[in-house]
Amino acid sequence: MITNNPFSEVASVISPSVMQGYVVLMILLVIGGTVLDMIHKQSAKYFFANSKKAQAGAKVKVGGGKKAGLAVKTVANEVLTSSEFCNSKRRMSHLMTMYGFVFFVVTTALLIFKYTGADAVQAPVLVPLLWHLGALSLCVGGYWFWFSIRVDVASEGVKWNQFNGRGDLFILGLLFTATFALLWSFTQAIGLGGFKWLMFALFILSATVLFGSVYWSKFAHMFFKPAAAFQKKVAQADGSNENLPADYDLTDPELQKKFPDLPTYLGENPPNMGLGIKREQPRHY
Repeated sequence: MITNNPFSEVASVISPSVMQGYVVLMILLVIGGTVLDMIHKQSAKYFFANSKKAQAGAKVKVGGGKKAGLAVKTVANEVLTSSEFCNSKRRMSHLMTMYGFVFFVVTTALLIFKYTGADAVQAPVLVPLLWHLGALSLCVGGYWFWFSIRVDVASEGVKWNQFNGRGDLFILGLLFTATFALLWSFTQAIGLGGFKWLMFALFILSATVLFGSVYWSKFAHMFFKPAAAFQKKVAQADGSNENLPADYDLTDPELQKKFPDLPTYLGENPPNMGLGIKREQPRHY
């Protein structure tokens, strides 16, 4: 099952050109939904205005080489490893969902455009294998978040059967698309006849909702998040720090010289303030 191209059998009923047209349409829906989301929320306008404001308050000039390094760091930390998540379980769930989605989408395009049709070559074992593993990883990470992390009071404390709008529309779209894709492939492999077409129809319906609801869901946040993380790193590097106070070392003699009243309030050797609200898990609801 997991090494077979599930789109090959469908090609006998649905033309590969129709499947390819559907994929192109979904890509256009994502682009259009993202653009409409940017126009509606004026996120691009805010981003550039905030960037310009930060440049005006910059204390040092950040060159192109430094910015390139910050971009690489952003990709390595916020994109590839999701280091912004302090909770290890939430981070692992997010990574499984993200990488599963990426592999699932890329291999879907490969299977449809290159390995489906009368003249198409047979797909290498690795491609359908990654398609199935991607969908499975997406399901594991997504259901882990929905039924365990999301309902945990220390995390969010939302009931599993409670729908919260934009964010939930995105994750449910992901879960239904991957779930019905796996069920379709499974029922096709064991030859359940009409039931496989029901799973295929639900798979297509879920994918259409996922990619067609970008304007109403949090789908577009995957594009804004890296840009915001990069801008934050640039603001910290040029000293503007988005008008936030610097993170001082209270034991620094130069700082105590600059603020001579520090010893009055904190003593000659200011203590380590500790983890603050992070000193323990939030379980006091």
